[in-house]
Amino acid sequence: MTSSDTTPSDHPPAATEPVVSVITPTFNERDNVPLLIADLNRALGDIPHEIIVADDDSPDGTWEVAEELARTDPNVRVMRRFHDHGLSAAVLDGMSVARGQYLAVIDADLQHDPSILPDMVARLRDDGADVAVGSRSVEGGGYGDWSASRRFVSWVATFIARVILRVHVTDPMSGYFMVSRATYERDAGRINPRGFKILLEFIGRDRSLDVVEVPFEFRNRIHGETKLNRSIIRSYLLAVAELRLGRQVDPAFLLYVLVGVVGLAVNSVVFAIAEAAGVPQFTTGLNEAIDPIYGSFVLSVAVSILVVFALNNEFTFWEQRYTGWKLAPAFVVFVGMSIIGTLVHVGVFTYLQNIGLLLSVLGDSGARTLHNLIGALIALIVNWYLNTTYLWRRRLS
Repeated sequence: MTSSDTTPSDHPPAATEPVVSVITPTFNERDNVPLLIADLNRALGDIPHEIIVADDDSPDGTWEVAEELARTDPNVRVMRRFHDHGLSAAVLDGMSVARGQYLAVIDADLQHDPSILPDMVARLRDDGADVAVGSRSVEGGGYGDWSASRRFVSWVATFIARVILRVHVTDPMSGYFMVSRATYERDAGRINPRGFKILLEFIGRDRSLDVVEVPFEFRNRIHGETKLNRSIIRSYLLAVAELRLGRQVDPAFLLYVLVGVVGLAVNSVVFAIAEAAGVPQFTTGLNEAIDPIYGSFVLSVAVSILVVFALNNEFTFWEQRYTGWKLAPAFVVFVGMSIIGTLVHVGVFTYLQNIGLLLSVLGDSGARTLHNLIGALIALIVNWYLNTTYLWRRRLS
């Protein structure tokens, strides 16, 4: 079991089967949960409903507060989840035990306006829609006091979703939505429990869904701290890659490749600047075959290795990232692995040159280009294996 659905026997029984099940995933939201439950009960009024608090065993005891409220409120059910933590997994666990005909998801931070829930129910029940999205982008909605930088990040994320996933929702990043039970039962098996946004999972995997948007004004958080950090950008890109390409390719590998491309660009820019600045050559006195060495080459390689290490550590391998004093030895290991990758690249290139692969077909210049590309690809795979096996391997917490 990944969770426990706690419904103490002394709860007063619910009068009728719920029409709406509201799932709220929580982590360290003990001050917000009582306010949210009161707001939900007030907003839904006479509509039979249940409120499922899916808590990831919060250190602040959010689940205890919710269970205490459940003792006197028959609408409240509590799931204390001990394993497989994460927002998406919590939402799916909540949906799996929900009894309503319409399943809503709302954040516990009080930034989503519960008053639009009856409108969402009406759009699904009366208009026949499959999904109703609480939207900040349509007329009548708004982002509240968001900073310009946060609005820009949201705009970029929306643009990526609409272009790459071809979804036509103005606010695909919304965490506030409602689906019909028929939609949930049809698509639940396709949803990735480790996905970034459950809404994006539904509308990204099933483009036949009839989606409507209900406007609401995003509110400021009152208690607790925002969970938005730079890992959110990474998680989003991984989710988009997985939704677009499927699960045959590790999305983290695509980020690794993307970082590698950035490294190549940095290498080229630094080399050009160093050449223009007249960075001198130098000799090692070790071997005439390698002397003289271009200082611009050494500088560009050093800077690009540093940039690639930093991006991989803080972006590609966020969960396994190194911090503090551990960064220095990790960087030394990374440099060593980069040298191995370079040797593999050179070795493959030299071997293909020696055997003349496709030389008669492509000519000298074309063959060199192909041999270099093959060497680079093999070196990329070797470095990926080394880095994920020895450096950024999954470490037990």
